[in-house]
Parts: sequence; C-alpha cells; structure tokens
Amino acid sequence: MSRTSWWRVLAPVAVGGAFLALTALERRRPLRRVREAKWRHVSRNIVFAGAAAATVNLLERPVVEPLANVVERRRCGLLYLCRLPRPVHVALAIVLLDYTLYVWHVLTHRVSWLWRFHLVHHVDRDLDASTALRFHAGELALSIPWRALQIAAIGVPLDALLLWQNMLLLSILFHHSNVELPVDVERLVAHLVVTPRLHGIHHSIVPAETNSNWSSGLTLWDYLHGTLRLDVPQQAITIGVPAYPAPEDVTLANSFALPFGAQRPWQVFPDDLSNH
Repeated sequence: MSRTSWWRVLAPVAVGGAFLALTALERRRPLRRVREAKWRHVSRNIVFAGAAAATVNLLERPVVEPLANVVERRRCGLLYLCRLPRPVHVALAIVLLDYTLYVWHVLTHRVSWLWRFHLVHHVDRDLDASTALRFHAGELALSIPWRALQIAAIGVPLDALLLWQNMLLLSILFHHSNVELPVDVERLVAHLVVTPRLHGIHHSIVPAETNSNWSSGLTLWDYLHGTLRLDVPQQAITIGVPAYPAPEDVTLANSFALPFGAQRPWQVFPDDLSNH
C-alpha cells in the first residue's frame, strides 16, 4: 500500500477517535459552562462537517493534490531552492503551511467578504470539539486559491501536505474542545501549540479578545506578532459574537444563510443598536 493510501485509511480513524475521546472528556472535565443541549449542538455541527467534507472532496482535493505532485516533480517553490534532506524539507513545509494559515486566519477576520463566511464559525454559542467542524462550505471553497498558493510558493510535496492536513485537524479538534487540562500541563503545552484556554479567548464576545490568539497549530506566530493573550480567565469568557447572541441566530438554516444576507455590525449587541 502506498504512503498516500495509508493516509486515506488511517486519517479518518485517528480524527474520529480524537473527536470521540475529546467529546467524552468534555462531559467529565468541562472547561467552560455550556448554554445549549450537547446533542443539539453536536448534531448541528456534524451537518456542517458533512457539507465541509463534501466541499473538500469535490472542490479542494482535485486541485491541491495534483498541484502538490506537480510542485514536487518540477521542484517548484521556496524550499526547492535548497537541496534539503527529505525529512527537513517536509518539516519546514509543515511549519510554513502553519504560518501561512495564521495569515489566512487573520484575513478571514479583516476582509469583509471573507468574514461573512468565517462568522458562521464564530457565532456558535458554545465552544467544543464539534465547533472545530463548524466551517461554512463557502469558506472552504474560498480558501482553495490560498491553499494552492501556499503549496506552490512554499514548495509543498504531497506527503507533507497530507501530514499537515491531518495534524491540523487533530490540532483544531483539541484546541476547540471544552476540556479542562491541569493548569500546569496546559501552561507547558501552550508554549508550543494552541490549547483550549488559548483558543477560548479567541472565541470571546469581547472584540479585543477575538482579535488575538490567531494561531491554529504553533503558538509561535502569536508570540512573534504580539497577538498572544493569556490573561483572560475562562469563566469570564462568553463564547460567541455580540451581534448574534440568541439561540435562533445559530440554527442550521440561519447559519447556512448567514453569509448571504444583510450583516449586523458584529461588535455591537442588537439591544445597543435599538437604543440609538
């Protein structure tokens, strides 16, 4: 069996196992209080996961995987300027993919037409492992040119791409989870990778907190850009977006339609608007 075939078999098992383990731990060691019935929250986000998986398989994979093969065959991209040992090339490709994903994440907040779609991820009123699956299919479709640019500019071979994609899935499941780790353990882990407490701050309704902790894998990028926040207790955080505080704002139908309708000023509560 080829290396690519092994990834196709093992990746869903690893990701599914991680999701089930984290969901079980969320019941035993919750980090934050929850506002919605778990079954309703998880089942809605699994529908998002299905739409996202369809988008990846139908639109993204037919573009990025052949591109990675072409990049490797023609030795295109930054990393191919040097004759690096294969393990070093793969490791650096993963690090640079992680950094350019940090840049993309910032853009999804700063560029209004990208934010329309990324907003669907943030309006979730609870944050748990299932939120890691709650990305609008439109956002994933819009990210395909960026992913292609990452691969071509960096010089990412297919095995590095597949390894990074699966590491990223495990990472986002972990740091979106509502699992309370021992504080000393989390502080140690947070020096290297994003943790549930760190990412909980990014999902806060407070705009200054939302605009921090952008990293998806290594916390290095937030350290380097001065965007790291460590000073917000989890019990002081309300998850969500100020403009969309109500349960009906996050229903399946309203969430899928959200990017296409009139947008509320996301940093302002509806009651504040009505008082002016």
